[in-house]
Amino acid sequence: MFKALVLNQHDKQTLATIEQLDDSQLPEGNVLIDVDYSSLNYKDGLAITGKGKIVRQFPMVPGIDLTGTVCESSDERYQPGDKVVLTGWGVGEGHWGGMAQKARLNADWLVPLPAALDGKQSMMIGTAGLTAMLCVQALVDAGVKPQAGEVLVTGASGGVGSVAVTLLAQLGYQVAAVTGRAAENGDWLKSLGASRITERHELEEPARPLEKQLWVGAVDTVGSKVLAKVLAQVDYDGAVAACGLAGGFDLPTTVMPFILRNVKLLGIDSVMCPYEKRMAAWQRLSELLPASFYAQACREVNLEEVPECAEAITRGQITGRVVIKL
Repeated sequence: MFKALVLNQHDKQTLATIEQLDDSQLPEGNVLIDVDYSSLNYKDGLAITGKGKIVRQFPMVPGIDLTGTVCESSDERYQPGDKVVLTGWGVGEGHWGGMAQKARLNADWLVPLPAALDGKQSMMIGTAGLTAMLCVQALVDAGVKPQAGEVLVTGASGGVGSVAVTLLAQLGYQVAAVTGRAAENGDWLKSLGASRITERHELEEPARPLEKQLWVGAVDTVGSKVLAKVLAQVDYDGAVAACGLAGGFDLPTTVMPFILRNVKLLGIDSVMCPYEKRMAAWQRLSELLPASFYAQACREVNLEEVPECAEAITRGQITGRVVIKL
């Protein structure tokens, strides 16, 4: 028997309870894992609270991230004792996820735990960190140079944003961090590497088709009117890596930034990211993130505390990363 957070639906309400399960109840897969840690992402918060249509079937064990040790495998790529990481692939949405002491998964979804990281560190990074790395790499590949000017990071107090701030600073970029909690989180964001703090309300006013050019590039986790404002403010030949919709999935903008300033809007997805690209991103994360990141950007909780944290993350009340010890 093992412990799990299980979601059920009753009268269209999502209910989250801690249950004892048996191995035989796990879904199909060719690798069985003893889970050490999971993490709480915004998507997990939506799933657990029922505020978003994330879960495709019930009952469901949430958790789009996990790390642990292989205990059984019928796939030659993984042997008992191997340390592995999973992020994405619809786990925690359509296939039981990481918020349980055991998980049975498809070997194609796994990557080996990078040698430079331990399990807890990998979940401090998690989907949020992987997404941030993919965003930063996209800006680098698009030709955004550290010496060219400031890079903006929206939603900087969140999981993706805080890792993006750290990574960009480590690569020598000047980072302007956008947050609605400057008084509370400003010093922390500067400790991660932000050059300055920008108030969120400055980006929430409706955008004109083109505005003053302020940013050589940006990582946007918010979407909607904030992304529209950022696009209107990006320098000629700049780029924006967009990976989130915390502010909405609409985009009230025009074609002007794209056809008059050659601005590039780069869509970033980590869920279906192919193995080679995923492995390269994990390797870069293990190389770039300083020891201070792991000390400053994480809160560890147990499974019983997750529902409360899930409610908080959907309200924008979580700073940095939440790691769940299984």
